[in-house]
Amino acid sequence: MTKAKKILFVTQEMLPFVPESDIAQMSRYLPQAVQEKSREIRSFMPKWGTINERRNQLHEVIRLSGMNIVVDDTDHPLVIKVASITAARMQIYFIDNDDYFVGRNMAMDAAGKEYEDNADRAVFFARGVLETIKKLKWSPDIIHCMGWMSSFLPLYIKTAYTEEPSFRDCKVIYTPFAQALTSPVPANLDGIIAFRGTTISAVRGLGEKRLVPMLNKLGIKYADGIGFLAEDEELQMYAEGLGKPCQQPVDIEEYGIYYPTFYDTVWNIGRVEEEEQ
Repeated sequence: MTKAKKILFVTQEMLPFVPESDIAQMSRYLPQAVQEKSREIRSFMPKWGTINERRNQLHEVIRLSGMNIVVDDTDHPLVIKVASITAARMQIYFIDNDDYFVGRNMAMDAAGKEYEDNADRAVFFARGVLETIKKLKWSPDIIHCMGWMSSFLPLYIKTAYTEEPSFRDCKVIYTPFAQALTSPVPANLDGIIAFRGTTISAVRGLGEKRLVPMLNKLGIKYADGIGFLAEDEELQMYAEGLGKPCQQPVDIEEYGIYYPTFYDTVWNIGRVEEEEQ
């Protein structure tokens, strides 16, 4: 069995940049545990408006910023920022944009109302990460997507970016996050998703009328493996019904024991057969 040496983590939340949550903890400590097992890592998250740039020492990476990403026929400039978690020797890249993130919270505003453009934000985030990885000329073996904000990555990697050299041989793992959000799937989802032949047909048959449950199923549908953060019988049955290998929830102290092996298992799916041909 060959090892997956380069692991890209794409998450919606990470300590210490946002308040503590289960997924923010996982996103902080899993990459560190994997790096300590001699794997090369990189991490991305949105630059939420609640993140204090001065306190967290964020700065813009000019050479990676500047391109426009079109979402539903509207151009949105991509800005890349970076910060470090010194104690863990980890560097974190942030996806930023004035329309989607500056001055705005995560899933809902200060009054507790869910943002109507959360799907647009998720698409911008996904494509922003993929375009930045292309610029970095870094080809991950595994891309581990955590939370609904990252749920479009598995879809785009398997469709719009399938021939890109940076992603052609990678495998994708998705970790669903059952956040209690109730907004419906937007009526203009077809325009939001559309990119390089990727269309609304990708979400047909998922059977969900609410956005976040639909995105969690979308991430599972197009991922190669599923890493569960918490027990979720419905999504577990959905993943197993699709024949996806699953990593069950483990304690933080056990990340370095279970996840490197799980990454290698997913990385090697179909690889033996290819090497024998």
